[in-house]
Amino acid sequence: MLIGEYLHTLDNKKRLSLPAKFRKEVGRKVVLTRGLDQCLFMFPEKTWGRIAQKLIDLPIGQADTRGLSRFLLAGAVDTEVDGAGRILVPDYLKEFADLRSRVVLAGVSDRIEVWNEKTWEEYKRRIEKSADQMAEKLGDLGIL
Repeated sequence: MLIGEYLHTLDNKKRLSLPAKFRKEVGRKVVLTRGLDQCLFMFPEKTWGRIAQKLIDLPIGQADTRGLSRFLLAGAVDTEVDGAGRILVPDYLKEFADLRSRVVLAGVSDRIEVWNEKTWEEYKRRIEKSADQMAEKLGDLGIL
């Protein structure tokens, strides 16, 4: 399971070093794509295969499902983790998430989210303020 929060640097060659703990979990190939809330999603290759299949199975007659499929699938790139544990972040994904030199990698169960450091801090502050209300809603679903 991918958990934890790590501050890393995106170098001027657009390479991002993965935390050693994450490297063990994701293996040698990952898929990087546009995520939600202005971050990138990074999936281990096997996990991505399951998610892509679910997207493929969505009905194309509905605009929302077509849009989500396009957003995630057309924005995706598969990449290898190099010997130093780094991945290359394409320009279009770097721009989408407004990635600068300092980025946050957050483990979220089956994926890693890649955030602009400032955007992550702002998001985290907002979510922390509403954690109690979210827990109440999820409690009604039997999750907490």
